[in-house]
Amino acid sequence: MELSLTGKVALITGASKGLGKSIAESLAAEGMRIAIAARTEPSLRELAGQIESHGGQVLVFPADLALPAAACQFVDAAMAKFGRIDLVVNNAGATKRGDFIQLTDDDWHSGYELKFHGAVRLCRAAWPHLMETRGSIVNIAGVGGRTGSAEFTLGGSVNAALSLFTKALSDRGVRDGVRVNAINPGAIATDRLTLRIRKVAEEEKVGMDEAARRLAAREGVARFGMPREIGDAVAFLASERAAYIHGAVLDVDGGLTRAL
Repeated sequence: MELSLTGKVALITGASKGLGKSIAESLAAEGMRIAIAARTEPSLRELAGQIESHGGQVLVFPADLALPAAACQFVDAAMAKFGRIDLVVNNAGATKRGDFIQLTDDDWHSGYELKFHGAVRLCRAAWPHLMETRGSIVNIAGVGGRTGSAEFTLGGSVNAALSLFTKALSDRGVRDGVRVNAINPGAIATDRLTLRIRKVAEEEKVGMDEAARRLAAREGVARFGMPREIGDAVAFLASERAAYIHGAVLDVDGGLTRAL
């Protein structure tokens, strides 16, 4: 499917590993020029080298997007290099699992500061440029915001807030010509999922393959998702093929979420 993204510019946060890395790879494969941000500069440089070896153009922006000034600096750097912004992908931010009683105020503040407030700031900073290109935003939330879980009170709350923010900002986007959507990934084969599988393996004294099978069965899915599947969904939502998709929160979870 031709997505007509060649030459357009995407900003991707949390791009040093996992979903962010795969999103960057998918968008670069579609011909987009990309600006990638994360706190881990060596991993960003490695990713940039891989993409550039295939003819891609990359801006590396090492930064902690939890800091209030970082979003504007990222946007300014992208505009200085590429002269336009067509897509913002807010992917940065991991939230802590655990017993609600044990979660501290600092856990809650840090959980919201990067994934939610960082996304809000980047949307605000990039908005005028997205208006010029009639571009789009894709927020990466998570299925934990759709169904409550005792061990995911913090992450679920952040994801729910980001989903509502997506809906509210899309209302503004109707007027300004900026499409705003979100993706809720389910259980995706990243390092975080590996840690969950290892915990099952240790607690139940089974091998990693059996632990993965048991965890998938408990989640109610036939298999875990691959990071590239999230990257491809982002590319589709950013393209003209999805021109009438606006204000949507798309579950990409293998059927995990069964709620309306």
